[in-house]
Amino acid sequence: QVQLVESGGGLVQPGGSLRLSCAASGRIFRISFMEWYRQAPGKERDLVAGFTRGGVTNYSDSVKGRFTLSRDNAKNTAYLQMNSLKPEDTAVYYCKARITASDGDWSDYWGQGTQVTVSS
Repeated sequence: QVQLVESGGGLVQPGGSLRLSCAASGRIFRISFMEWYRQAPGKERDLVAGFTRGGVTNYSDSVKGRFTLSRDNAKNTAYLQMNSLKPEDTAVYYCKARITASDGDWSDYWGQGTQVTVSS
């Protein structure tokens, strides 16, 4: 019943901005953390940003100062605001969350991915 749905990707010019969203739905008891990863063709999937249930946030060096993570607890949704985008930010972006369901079982869930392309 639990799933993550991503949205917000698209094509932007260098220096532009996008906001990605990751919405969790289902019978959710707790979200321990939510993270954003990205994967470019031929490269590994790398962590770019994430926050814990306690509100601690982390960013990779490549996006620090340009990307900002936020959340709306009432909507079980995380947002990744991406500013000053560069061509090297081009990738498929995935959200990941560790979610405890109402029955007490927990698991890690992945969103379906959303394409971000930065090109002139």
